[in-house]
Amino acid sequence: MDTIDGMRTFVSVVSNGSFSRAAERLNMSPQLVSKYVGQLETWLRARLLNRSTRHLSTTEAGQAYYGRCQQVLADIVEMESAVGEMTIEARGSLRISAPMSFGVLHLTRAIVDYQDAHPDVDVDLSLNDRVVDIVNDGFDIAIRIASLGSSSLVARKLAPVRLVVSGAPRYFQKWGVPETPEQLSDHNCLDYSYFSDHDVWRFERDGKSHSVRINGRFSANNGDALRQLAVAGAGILLQPTFIVGDDIRAGRLQVVLEKYRVKELGLYAVYAHRHYLSAKVRTFVDFMADYCESPPHWDVPI
Repeated sequence: MDTIDGMRTFVSVVSNGSFSRAAERLNMSPQLVSKYVGQLETWLRARLLNRSTRHLSTTEAGQAYYGRCQQVLADIVEMESAVGEMTIEARGSLRISAPMSFGVLHLTRAIVDYQDAHPDVDVDLSLNDRVVDIVNDGFDIAIRIASLGSSSLVARKLAPVRLVVSGAPRYFQKWGVPETPEQLSDHNCLDYSYFSDHDVWRFERDGKSHSVRINGRFSANNGDALRQLAVAGAGILLQPTFIVGDDIRAGRLQVVLEKYRVKELGLYAVYAHRHYLSAKVRTFVDFMADYCESPPHWDVPI
């Protein structure tokens, strides 16, 4: 017997004054109603009802238990209603993890627009370029920029992430423009330390792969820091267009090696479960998919 079912059965018996009327209300047989109440008394080690052929009454323990059962069952109904509403209406606190540069440059503006549409959602945004453990670290969503493999998590692709090689015009005036990936080994390349194989840049052209081990005097775990160094003329960098796009459009950075393709990454919303997804997670992921568009606005035009 489930304890909650036993409590509901007991409350119905007391409220209706008999086992038979309780059985009718619960769509159960009188024998099963009697069995549930008997099991409940055994579990509690207390008599709850005084029974006779003509009369039914609660014992002192039964009357006290009846009052507590009513409160517990009412709390369950209220709790189920509240949880159900959270799967229908976006509300509550939404914890998001995102990469630093993307979060500062693009996600904060998107969150403002999202909250305008969903005023009952509070957002707790954590910016860090490391990969977090969504479940153990207590996040609802992680925004990730990667080439994702298989995982127990659910990942929805929001937009492509295009990477380009660029540098400041004055850097190229001083050191020359590389015409092939292999010539990068003669340049000061700014190293993003969170890339896997971060000291090897890979390109493809006409079906042929080009892998170059880069050399440089500066390494950082943040793409925006590298962007500022490149704008200052410190070297060449390989970074996503969502970081360098504005500088390229403004002429502060110049794209090179455009005939060589760098493997595209993806912008993903990652979350723990597909089933019984809360409204706050579902609406935010849908909003971000519309916000990023295809191609994303940071790519138009470069």
